[in-house]
Amino acid sequence: MTLRSVRHLRDALGEVGDMSVVALEGLRRSWDVRGWFWEFVRQCWFLTRVTSLPVLLVALPLGATVALQVGDLARQLGAAAVTGSAVSVSLVREVAPLASALLIAGAGGSAMTSDIGARNIRDELDAMRVMAVNPIHRLVTPRLWAAATVAVLLVPLVILAGAAGGYYFNVVVQGVTPGAYFDGAFSLLVPADLAVTLLKAAVFGFVAAVVACHFGMTCHSGPAGVGRAVTRSTVVTFMVVFTANYVISTVYFLAYPPRAL
Repeated sequence: MTLRSVRHLRDALGEVGDMSVVALEGLRRSWDVRGWFWEFVRQCWFLTRVTSLPVLLVALPLGATVALQVGDLARQLGAAAVTGSAVSVSLVREVAPLASALLIAGAGGSAMTSDIGARNIRDELDAMRVMAVNPIHRLVTPRLWAAATVAVLLVPLVILAGAAGGYYFNVVVQGVTPGAYFDGAFSLLVPADLAVTLLKAAVFGFVAAVVACHFGMTCHSGPAGVGRAVTRSTVVTFMVVFTANYVISTVYFLAYPPRAL
């Protein structure tokens, strides 16, 4: 291993440690709800406004694409009715939490990074520290809980929109009966699937807020520094979310093997 590789590994581990400190410090004062409740409400409203329409525009074509591709293959095998199962399983288990988390990171997380980064370069965070106000407790804690809450609330929206897109291509375009589509949609799902999906969404939203706030608080001075922090936070969030999704899905499938048709 070269010296540069060692340096990059050290820097990456340092970033992970700093983000862990932000997350733990943000959680430490979560019990003081009165201190951050209204900021939490404002952040929830902001995240809802910037993610609701994009998540619909993402989920509709995703459900339609799965239905179109799987439906053609299933029809060749004489099992067109299983398209509903494929659409519902993919939406509930994987697409819904990932889509909500990526939109939280892309739309909401970038705004969080730029907002906190702008406060940082204007020395507002240092001014808060001088006044004995912890900026993590005041700014980060409500954003962590708001991102986790909105990510969970987006999951049903993704599932419904994706199922509607799948219904159009599978029933209207490919001629499968509505009864067969909806029967297949619920044949492979169990309540644990939805519970794990909501857990994934909460974890992914929390992670997106942690990464966004960390890069905002550590950005370099100037507008260029804030812009680079926004880009880095979005890329790092995507990497962490996909890694966490793989780990959680693997553990879940080991504990609860998928049902057979």
